[in-house]
Amino acid sequence: MRQRSVWLAATVVAVLALSVGSVVWGQAARADVSGAWTFSVESAAGSSTPTVTFKQDGEKLTGHYSSQLMGEVELAGTVKGQVIEFVVSADVQGTRIELRYSGTVEGKDSMKGKLSAGEFGAQTVTSYEL
Repeated sequence: MRQRSVWLAATVVAVLALSVGSVVWGQAARADVSGAWTFSVESAAGSSTPTVTFKQDGEKLTGHYSSQLMGEVELAGTVKGQVIEFVVSADVQGTRIELRYSGTVEGKDSMKGKLSAGEFGAQTVTSYEL
């Protein structure tokens, strides 16, 4: 009976340790991109530096995007772990343009990825927080 109690206690301790470890690891793995960022976008057509302000609620991402091409527009997307994706849409001189950003958060103030601009192709994006 005593041996069974010891085994049960050891099992409970192991389960609690795993639970706490997974919660702590889950928090460490979740990126928080809230705040203002300046993106550096490089393409064959040249470079640009749009300003992006993110508001994050769990995995849901909303915010504001400002650039010379798109003007001032809202954005929506997700942050899952270290992976960030968001979309910006606007009418530019009568043409609907949709920009799809996807990348990874590499630290508190760094992310890298790609920008897909439909028929305009893909572009490399690096960014940093303001």
